[in-house]
Amino acid sequence: MTHDALRVIRDEHASLAAMLQSLLLMVRQGDTPDGPEKPELFFDVLRAMLFYIDEFPEKRHHPKETELLFPRVAQAAPEVREVIAQLDRDHAHGEARVRQLMHLLMAWELLGDSRRQAFVSEVTQYVDFYLEHMALEESQILPAAERALSEEDWHVLNLAFDTNRDPINRSLPRDPQFDRLFTRIVMRAPSPVGLG
Repeated sequence: MTHDALRVIRDEHASLAAMLQSLLLMVRQGDTPDGPEKPELFFDVLRAMLFYIDEFPEKRHHPKETELLFPRVAQAAPEVREVIAQLDRDHAHGEARVRQLMHLLMAWELLGDSRRQAFVSEVTQYVDFYLEHMALEESQILPAAERALSEEDWHVLNLAFDTNRDPINRSLPRDPQFDRLFTRIVMRAPSPVGLG
């Protein structure tokens, strides 16, 4: 039996992975005059992508994992407690890492190409870290949850995660407050997230 909470978590991970891959693709293409965007549009969409990461995964997805999913799994499947502790540490530093990326992006945009490499290095490390983080959740925590959690646990988790409305998941009704963000990213970002 597949639980709604697991489907939501996996869908949100897929959306975030696509966003991270598009972000990295844009950064590697760069803001050259013969690149796909004018520099101001290039930086604008990168800012929108980082804002999405800060606004949705950091503020809506991670808190539900840390506050609702992880404690239940740690209680029911103690063999994954160390992994949960590592994932919780990752979550605790997530917002600061995104803010650091935003700062480095602004430095590149406003101070020029001498600041580009710092952003490229940091965003590359961040994407690698984040993809590994999600892979660990999906390979260790979600299977442990499927094995060990009770129907009562699943009821609570399903209700909590069902309220998530990932602004870039096109198969879900969108929260209207995210329409401008969705449009900005989808119209300008490269595939797999956007049409640009």
